[in-house]
Amino acid sequence: MASTTPNHRLWLFRHGATEWSRNGRHTGVTDLPLLPEGEETARRLAAVARGHDFSLVLSSPLSRARRTAELLGFHDVETDDDLHEWNYGDYEGITTAQIRESIPEWTIWDGVCPDGETGAQVTARCERVIERALAANGDVALIAHGHLLRVLAATWLGLAADAGRFFKLDTGTWCVLGFEHEYRTIERWNAPGPDGTTP
Repeated sequence: MASTTPNHRLWLFRHGATEWSRNGRHTGVTDLPLLPEGEETARRLAAVARGHDFSLVLSSPLSRARRTAELLGFHDVETDDDLHEWNYGDYEGITTAQIRESIPEWTIWDGVCPDGETGAQVTARCERVIERALAANGDVALIAHGHLLRVLAATWLGLAADAGRFFKLDTGTWCVLGFEHEYRTIERWNAPGPDGTTP
């Protein structure tokens, strides 16, 4: 788990709010735009990214992430399909409460998404993203989605996808993954914009 670059860090930015994220609906493949408040949150986060030298900036191909990257002030952004949100299959567009009407106590972390992805499949994508980030020559910015970034954090720490349940992540927030000596660590998590509020 050691890095050849001692100060090599991964900066994670979750996109701003959308209509479905505000309503708790699972939003995997549906390409929804940011709400006005989601755009405003992303603009506030620009102060976090401004002036920091990133060797690589990667975004999910979905427009809510790409728009967030634009509002953060990133101009040289590459899209990476591995940063796409979890594919929820038949549960796309519905809430956990609705799923629990037929499957009590269901969660994304230990349940099944019919015709969607498994946690292991999402982990495999996260492993590829991490490998690509560590091959860069400095800090890397990743702009993506809630469940995907939670699995990425778990993967970074050598944990299974279901450990993502422990990493609450609001829209329009940022995180930093890094190292202490040879150990992978979380340096910052679910940090709000510089005005001290979360959406």
